[in-house]
Amino acid sequence: MFIIDAHLDLSMNAMEWNRDLRLPLQAIRALEKGMKDKPDRERSTVSLPELRNGNIGIVVATQIARYVKPGSVIPGWNSPEQAWSQTQAQLAWYRTMEAAGEMVQISNAAQLKAHYEFWNDGNPNINKAIGYILSLEGADSIVDISYLERAHQYGLRAIGPAHYGPGRYANGTDATGKMGEQGLALLKEMERLNIILDATHLCDDAFWQALDHFSGPVWASHNNCRAFVDHNRQYSDEQVLALIERGAVIGGALDAWMLVPDWVRGQSTPQSTNCNLEKVVDNMDHICQLAGNARHVGIGSDLDGAFGTEQSPLDLDAISDLQKMVALFSAKGYSAEDLNHIFHQNWLNFLYKAWS
Repeated sequence: MFIIDAHLDLSMNAMEWNRDLRLPLQAIRALEKGMKDKPDRERSTVSLPELRNGNIGIVVATQIARYVKPGSVIPGWNSPEQAWSQTQAQLAWYRTMEAAGEMVQISNAAQLKAHYEFWNDGNPNINKAIGYILSLEGADSIVDISYLERAHQYGLRAIGPAHYGPGRYANGTDATGKMGEQGLALLKEMERLNIILDATHLCDDAFWQALDHFSGPVWASHNNCRAFVDHNRQYSDEQVLALIERGAVIGGALDAWMLVPDWVRGQSTPQSTNCNLEKVVDNMDHICQLAGNARHVGIGSDLDGAFGTEQSPLDLDAISDLQKMVALFSAKGYSAEDLNHIFHQNWLNFLYKAWS
């Protein structure tokens, strides 16, 4: 099955975790042996070879750099200018991967169609470049609205205005409150530039406000259901239905605390909570039942999004194991046509429409 993954923090892993993603996964883990600075050391799941092994030929890849005020318990940069500069270092990494033939940027419908056909031409994937669509997770690094056009010019095609906590443009996970004037101006400029609104991480107040004020394309790159884990990071059924009404696709995320209730960081394990890929499928199936079809879900794994196998489904060791989900959906009675839509066609159709 050809797979599109709509949320991977590749440049963050390369630039902040210092992972050479061109290496085989076991080599990356071996280089981290004994390191304790991050909880996921020796437990990564993503590399460019593993993407190829899993027939994951297109990804939505992020830039991410949060601005935080003094005294914040959330890590980040001390000024928007520093955050912007970090995203530019991340962009430089993507460009370097392009120069090495490892990745290729996709920023319009013609490029998307060509790359999909290239990956499905029947030839081996071993040397094929990974296609990536550039997304910004959290808008804090947009120093002011004028920066948005230059970001669009270098290929930025989606923005999630918020991440964790309060943000400069919108409040995110574990925060509350509507967008102010600056956030609404961001939405207006995104709409002018036809940048996709990623509703992921928006707090409830900002979520509803954004849908009211933004008329462009909306998706949720990596979000699960509040029906399973009652937390503001998840979507309520009402929010899911609102996104379906807007024609959104919602990407199933693989972070364990979003899949099983009462997860305790540093104590719970995938094994102790029986957190497996079936839990991801259950979340995605719930959305399909609300929609009455399989046209509004996809994969947005968020694998290696500051966690590794210690906080991933127990039956996943590498991102290539996303292929196991095909059989799980099939066992639930999903047709071959449905499976194609879930694993790639829904994202393709969304982007063809957004970029038309």
